[in-house]
Amino acid sequence: MEVLYERVAGLDVGKASVTVCVRTPGTRRGSRHSVTRTFKTTTGSLAVMRDWLLEAGVTIAAMESTSTYWKPPFYCLEEAMTVWLLNAAHMKAVPGRKTDVRDAEWIAQLLEHGLLTPSFVPPPPIRHLRMLTRYRVQLMGDRTREMVRLEMMLEDASIKLSTVASSLKTVSARAILAAMIDGETDARVLAEMAKGRMRSKIPDLAQALEGHFTPDHAQLARSILDRLDRVDESLAELDQAIEAACEPWAHQIDLLQTIPGVGPRVAQTIVAETGADMSQFPTAAHLASWAGLSPSMYESAGKRSPAGRRRGNKWLTAMLVEAAGSVGRMHGKNYLATQHARLTRRRGMSRAQIAVAHSILVAAYFMLKRDEPYRDLGPEWLAQRNDEAHTRRLVAQLEKLGHTVQLDTVA
Repeated sequence: MEVLYERVAGLDVGKASVTVCVRTPGTRRGSRHSVTRTFKTTTGSLAVMRDWLLEAGVTIAAMESTSTYWKPPFYCLEEAMTVWLLNAAHMKAVPGRKTDVRDAEWIAQLLEHGLLTPSFVPPPPIRHLRMLTRYRVQLMGDRTREMVRLEMMLEDASIKLSTVASSLKTVSARAILAAMIDGETDARVLAEMAKGRMRSKIPDLAQALEGHFTPDHAQLARSILDRLDRVDESLAELDQAIEAACEPWAHQIDLLQTIPGVGPRVAQTIVAETGADMSQFPTAAHLASWAGLSPSMYESAGKRSPAGRRRGNKWLTAMLVEAAGSVGRMHGKNYLATQHARLTRRRGMSRAQIAVAHSILVAAYFMLKRDEPYRDLGPEWLAQRNDEAHTRRLVAQLEKLGHTVQLDTVA
């Protein structure tokens, strides 16, 4: 088999060590020479590894994306040579004795023959932004889990506050919870703390606040609310840091927000996950496949069957699905809302949101590639297209029966 890369390195990365196989031309014509060494993953040892590879004349290296352990070796080598990050599912070795040395050799052999495809790794500024946006998602998850714990604790105390209040985060709900923690037990007094529209629900609120709220519940509630306050403070600080980090891509973020359902957070996530550089993806279909928003297909013996969604970028997919949910609440005001409503009736909410998320991502691809804002097709576009297709089918059926059809538009 033809050798495309003369001097290559294959890396098998672990948490504490990395095994490196270097393959170079041998002494005889057409032969290949292999050398394998193992290094620690500390910064100093990785620098020694890099110097050894440069001394051997290695021009390209490849490694599997093993958890987050690939990052130190990758970052150490990316400025000195071409480095490929590989999807482990695309390069399974022949079953048998598996060792770190064999894995490194296998990667090097596939690499020198050009049988590997690199994964997308964004440049350092985008990696920094991605780290911030992903941490924000994790903090929002922490907040949601704390709210669930608070709800479960109140249920244990037979307090039905959430059945009357729209959320336990409202001003009225927080004031009532603070008073309960301080020892107030009179349901009528607690209900009178309601503010705004909640005051019209005072009778129901008084009934919902009758329960068995013990000092143990009060201690737990205080801890949960303190934790929620700290998370909210961290989110506020993180939003400021993300906004500052997004300044180089302010124009792209403004463009993306012209898509219905896409707000600042969704736009920032799209930029952080894709790098806002669509040249990395040959087509919109490649981007959708990479994100995990295109359907999988399983074929055997000439028979094809759907296999669900592809695995992809879960961070990007989650935000796009959230944006699709927002579009679904627009009730036919634009093309995406109409698409969501039509698919929900036929295929259900989950499939509709995935399809609309796919449409949003495809639109974002062409908007960023062409540097132009979103242009809505209008809520009637799908119905009009279907009417035209239905007309063509009826005309074809009549012509097949031997009739000549002439269509006249009704005035």
